[in-house]
Amino acid sequence: MIELYAWNTPNARKISVALEEMGLAYRVVPVDITKNEQFAPAFLAIAPNNKIPAIVDSDGPGGSPIGIFESGAILLYLAEKTGLFLPEGLRERTQVLQWLMWQVGGFGPMPGQVHHFVALADESDRAYGLARFSQETQRLYGVLDRRLAQSEFVAGPELTIADFAILGWAWRHERHRIDLADYPHVGRWYHGLFERPGVRRGFDVALT
Repeated sequence: MIELYAWNTPNARKISVALEEMGLAYRVVPVDITKNEQFAPAFLAIAPNNKIPAIVDSDGPGGSPIGIFESGAILLYLAEKTGLFLPEGLRERTQVLQWLMWQVGGFGPMPGQVHHFVALADESDRAYGLARFSQETQRLYGVLDRRLAQSEFVAGPELTIADFAILGWAWRHERHRIDLADYPHVGRWYHGLFERPGVRRGFDVALT
């Protein structure tokens, strides 16, 4: 059994989708970030960066429990554990890893800044930041759209953890002020993934 420490956020949805698609047994342990529960000592023992998601796998390597934080690391661990959604060949595996790192380093932090500035009530406080990060978010959607014009999935012809990672943030495209009609290849990929039962279950599971 895997314990998923999470709240209803894009990074947490990456993991719930992966768990459902991989068919792994898990239970959700809500961490209410609106009440600063991510700073509780018990959670910090698993996730020292005080961020969700995190997991504890009671059947870790050698049969002993293991705790993992950072969504990209969690996805890699789950893929290695199951042998799913991560190709063995170096060339194919590198495609997955570079797109996973693209998400972790850009297509997450930048839209996350849009979330922050959209929520500010004072227009003078938010105007500069919103313009700056919205422009970068649009650029990243453009990068993704060009990639998906060439490939069915982000890292190639097969579904991988890179798709799960990016989908968690594309799920919030409306909050990013992004119209997927402007990025038709992203739209094709996005709606196609949501036709998968595992993906739908991953977004339907209660994380709060």
